[in-house]
Amino acid sequence: MCGRFTITADTIEVIDTFSVKDMHYEHTPRYNIAPSQTIAVINNNGRRVLDGYRWGLVPRCAKDIKIGFSMINARAETLDTKPAFRNLLAKNRVVIPADGFYEWLKDDDGKQPYRFVLKEQRLFGFAGLYDEWKDSKGDILRSCTIITTQPNELVQSVHDRMPVILEKDAVDEWLDPGITKTEHVLELLRPYPAGLMNSYPVSKAVGNVRSTDAGLIEEVPLNSK
Repeated sequence: MCGRFTITADTIEVIDTFSVKDMHYEHTPRYNIAPSQTIAVINNNGRRVLDGYRWGLVPRCAKDIKIGFSMINARAETLDTKPAFRNLLAKNRVVIPADGFYEWLKDDDGKQPYRFVLKEQRLFGFAGLYDEWKDSKGDILRSCTIITTQPNELVQSVHDRMPVILEKDAVDEWLDPGITKTEHVLELLRPYPAGLMNSYPVSKAVGNVRSTDAGLIEEVPLNSK
């Protein structure tokens, strides 16, 4: 699964990288993004919009918002068979800006977190889906999930899944509202090449959602607590 990630770039860099035309959400750099928080997403209904959605998909048919805690990720291999996701593939696609994600490796002292980044040290986009849920008062909640796939050779040494990182051309296709054939977009959901990524150990403090400082993304010795 993908349960924590980072986006250290500012709003202007996000806008420039993803050719955003409208801004409905003011992003700030974040070093330990966790489920149930509001995160930056790029949507496209004719114009690319930077917006803020809750991380953890709450389907429109859900009876309780708490279901979102179990739907922070969606497996690429079963998107077209799971009812909660199948109907979102045609038109409810979003890109989630990031520049790194965390995974944990079990060791003799518990679990050691690693941060995964691109070698180019640049922003990238996770493939995501969103939905709209209405509460008893009629208020609308927009929420999203990050799609995961089989790990590449780098990630598999730590975890058995990885988030789908879209290559530059794939971002344009994933956000294209004119592409509605699910078989086409499903082909975009593949592991990012391991040779274009790096990973390194970080502080175990990242396991605490209340830890949010910039020091979390710094490399630490493996014997560090």
